[in-house]
Amino acid sequence: MTNLEQSFDTRFAVQFSPSTFSMRIGRREIFVCNDFRSRQYHVNPIIDCSTGVQAGHLEILLFRKWLVILSKAR
Repeated sequence: MTNLEQSFDTRFAVQFSPSTFSMRIGRREIFVCNDFRSRQYHVNPIIDCSTGVQAGHLEILLFRKWLVILSKAR
């Protein structure tokens, strides 16, 4: 079962953004938003992976625009 809801959670450091959403699939959570951070390193133009801000999070940057955060649901 997949729950699709508008997310206004601040744990991902993203505030009220109209293009932000979160999906929960079982015990995992997928959070998608526009990337607003300026990166201090060269970013791969298609896909770039890095560790998240919090422990256990994986950040995937798609096309230098969309930030996908994978985490364990709370």
